[in-house]
Amino acid sequence: MQFQKFICTLLIACFTLTSCNSEKNTPTKATLSTTEKQEVRLAISGMTCEIGCAKTIESKLNKKEGVLAAKVVFSDSIATVEFDANTLSKKDLIAFVDGIAGGDLYTASEITNEKHTCADACKSTCEMKESKKTCKEDCKMECCKDKKA
Repeated sequence: MQFQKFICTLLIACFTLTSCNSEKNTPTKATLSTTEKQEVRLAISGMTCEIGCAKTIESKLNKKEGVLAAKVVFSDSIATVEFDANTLSKKDLIAFVDGIAGGDLYTASEITNEKHTCADACKSTCEMKESKKTCKEDCKMECCKDKKA
């Protein structure tokens, strides 16, 4: 009786091990196409808090098909997004961010210059003073917090 249990256990173990090894390594759609990595920096206005806004945007971007990596820095109001240019474009990403939360809260625009200024993120919300390049007093944006006139 003990010998039969041993044989059954051995057969089950062999079956389990061979069935795990029989999985085929079929290439997925993502591995068949070549990934063309690009990076874009987006100024995002409308964020009022780090966890509710910045982390939500970052999370949604990271879940978007074609996005390889996304990082949103609340204090700078900047999102840095690495994406597959074969799947997405910069305009797609901007439209995606603009559409988060029903499209009423956030506005994204591409940062074309390397130096980020308060005007990049706050322009649409704070209506920057052109002469001084400082934030208006009533601006609630994080990037304007220490830059009031």
